[in-house]
Amino acid sequence: MINYMEEALKLAEEAAAEGEVPVGAVIVKKTTGEIVGRGRNRRELAKNALAHAEIEAVDEACRTLGGWRLPECAIYVTLEPCPMCCGAIINSRIDDVYFGAYDKKSGSVVSVQNMFDMPYNHKPQAEGGIMQEECSHILSEFFARLRKKSK
Repeated sequence: MINYMEEALKLAEEAAAEGEVPVGAVIVKKTTGEIVGRGRNRRELAKNALAHAEIEAVDEACRTLGGWRLPECAIYVTLEPCPMCCGAIINSRIDDVYFGAYDKKSGSVVSVQNMFDMPYNHKPQAEGGIMQEECSHILSEFFARLRKKSK
């Protein structure tokens, strides 16, 4: 589990280096342990509100596995998913969601709401706080740099 979150953190670091909010995600096929999808935030570069790490990872995993359903897969993401990303996770039928930092402003796994408890046709299992300190730290550093730059 830690190895996969470390991979997601590397992607978050790449996003930060590009001036993006540092969020990274990987999707793992649980039966093989293979990473089948990777993503990082690219909203600023892509000029696209949909360019979240989770969406990018789901897209790559679907292409890798050859279908829109991602059964027997788990997603590891450095920040609690927002409503859009929770929707993508539900719709792609990902089994398990592991995230690092909690997002009190738009986290839709537990912080603002719990979309996985709503009466949708698929209910992923979720666990937060995986490598929480490291995941929170990269976000805090990024926003501190932004605030310093704007002064």
